Amino acid sequence: MRHMVLLSAGLIGALTLASCSKEIDKEAVERALQDVNVIDESNLNSVILHSSDPNEAVSYFQRSIASTPDRIDMHRGLAQSLIRAKRNTEAASAWQRVVAMPGATNEDRVELADALVRTNDWGKAKEVLSAIPPTHETFKRYRLEAMVADSEQNWKAADSFYETAVGLTTTPGGVFNNWGYSKLSRGDYAGAERLFGEALRQEPGLFTAKNNLVLARGAQRNYSLPVIEMTQVERAQLLHTLALSAVKQGDISTGEGLLREAIDTHPQHFDAAARALEALEKG
Repeated sequence: MRHMVLLSAGLIGALTLASCSKEIDKEAVERALQDVNVIDESNLNSVILHSSDPNEAVSYFQRSIASTPDRIDMHRGLAQSLIRAKRNTEAASAWQRVVAMPGATNEDRVELADALVRTNDWGKAKEVLSAIPPTHETFKRYRLEAMVADSEQNWKAADSFYETAVGLTTTPGGVFNNWGYSKLSRGDYAGAERLFGEALRQEPGLFTAKNNLVLARGAQRNYSLPVIEMTQVERAQLLHTLALSAVKQGDISTGEGLLREAIDTHPQHFDAAARALEALEKG
């Protein structure tokens, strides 16, 4: 009898342990499934953010925020999608909401400054950047700092920030181009020409830098095309830019000759150059 009591007690204990084990396993499975769902959702968010139509991405993140308003990643996705959609004023407001949320980072504040620059709110952008600790040293932060300094014509600060930004990226072509344009706006044409040349050494296909380089040369009354890579269409476009620069300097006959060369060079009809030449010939 005593053995049967002990056996019953042992059986009850084993059944209890088995029941607890099943509960533990069930909880573990649910947690694992939750983790998988989070990973899948993060992947989906990334795909929508980077691959879909930006306005569709905006709608997706707006719907997600309506159901989960405390998710900072959803608010970030909305703000980034609005930037991609070129809805910059809305993007600035979205980034304002992000930086006000728990868990906001210095990188979020940099993105807010970027959105403010896109809306030409230079004063507010400067305030946001100034509030970011100097220990947060990123390429985008210093590129924005340089642009804000440019807007204030604080050339010494702009040069310092551009130089720092160049050292923080492996693709500095765009920074050199911006820096060159800053020099161009100051009237430092030789300095601008040097920086545009550096931009093209980094990114030989950057047409904006090619056009800016020609502008810098034209401002110095140097009306020859630089020795750089260019297609036939680009050559015609650059000749057109040089022609307009010559006309602006008062070198009308040189401008006319460059316009004719641009028209002859272009593989199709070059309407802009033809209209400019016609206007010059009419006096």
